[in-house]
Amino acid sequence: MHEEDFTTDPADSEELLRRALLDEASAVTVSLRIDGLPVSHAVTVIFYARRDLGTLQTYLTPGSFGAGARLAARDLMRVPCDLDLADAEDRQDAERLYAEQARVLRDALLSADIVLDVWREPLQELAGRTLTVEHSIDSPVRLPVPRLLPTALVAPDAQMFVTPVCSARTLAEGRPPLGIACSQPDFTRVYPLSDDPERCVEDFLEVSAAHARGVAERLAHQEASVERFLELSEAA
Repeated sequence: MHEEDFTTDPADSEELLRRALLDEASAVTVSLRIDGLPVSHAVTVIFYARRDLGTLQTYLTPGSFGAGARLAARDLMRVPCDLDLADAEDRQDAERLYAEQARVLRDALLSADIVLDVWREPLQELAGRTLTVEHSIDSPVRLPVPRLLPTALVAPDAQMFVTPVCSARTLAEGRPPLGIACSQPDFTRVYPLSDDPERCVEDFLEVSAAHARGVAERLAHQEASVERFLELSEAA
């Protein structure tokens, strides 16, 4: 694995990476270590290219890994922000484009982690005293958009899972649109990265409570309908 130090469907991505790791002779991997993040501490970006499959994809993993490190597919989180070097005229131009695009991704990750750090205090004050930081590629909820970092704030009292997310975009197009996803087991809302954290937490708690009441009312209505139907059946 080469190293640079800068101090789709998830199932399909997993299968593609699993296949790629079986035959390393056709693969080229470049890692980009990002250390000193306030919440994530350190993450490693892995650009993984396969000539035989025609793919160039981006993965993240918690921690700082350099040349010679070996990671399994289960250790990596797919991030749909990929390099695009097709317009490079020669090797030197490709190196320039790579440096520019890697910097775009690094800046996006840094910005998202800083914002996540700003969220800690209002989330703890409004959603419960207990707050933990989770460094994992796994998500306990299904999100409508891809995660940007393998890091999340978890407020168990409110069953809240808060993590940076992004839209799919090549790095040649510039920094991808970013946001903060607030999730409960059956409800998610995504807020702009630049929005006020306190306002967002208050809004999410209010809207999620209304959502829960709506779900309870629909279930009660459905149960009442079933009961009436059973009464008709018994009368017949």
